[in-house]
Amino acid sequence: MVVKRRRKFRRKRGSRECGWGVFHRGKGRKGGSGNAGSGKRAKAKMPHPGGWSIQEQGKFGFKFLGHSVKKVSVNLKVVEDKIETWVTEKKVVKENDVFVVDLNKIGFNKLLGAGRVYRKMKILVDFASKSAVEKIKSAGGQVVLPEALEKKSVSAKPK
Repeated sequence: MVVKRRRKFRRKRGSRECGWGVFHRGKGRKGGSGNAGSGKRAKAKMPHPGGWSIQEQGKFGFKFLGHSVKKVSVNLKVVEDKIETWVTEKKVVKENDVFVVDLNKIGFNKLLGAGRVYRKMKILVDFASKSAVEKIKSAGGQVVLPEALEKKSVSAKPK
């Protein structure tokens, strides 16, 4: 006798896993790909306070904050320790008793004030901390910053 029964996929409709025991969807246990599950129905994409809007998907516009200079700093302690090496490598010139150090050529653009200074130095650098400038001056040297060079060139021009 032939028994008439419903097919299995019809019987399992409405149950959680449809007879598989786990979610069986072809991509494993993932929720979906892309924006799946974000509730993209009706007016959900309309911008409204507290909810996501179309503009939250991806990046829009830019905010230009100007060109920033990457500061590579060095302490006075390092300069004091390596100055003899730099003289032998001809990165630093010794004029009379004064060492002329161009930190920009060596690869640094900011001078920091950690350490002690025992030698007279004339240091050319883009940026320097106040404590570094004070320590160099107390040792009988000087720090030449780009602002000082610009002021001299402006004052030297005839009016």
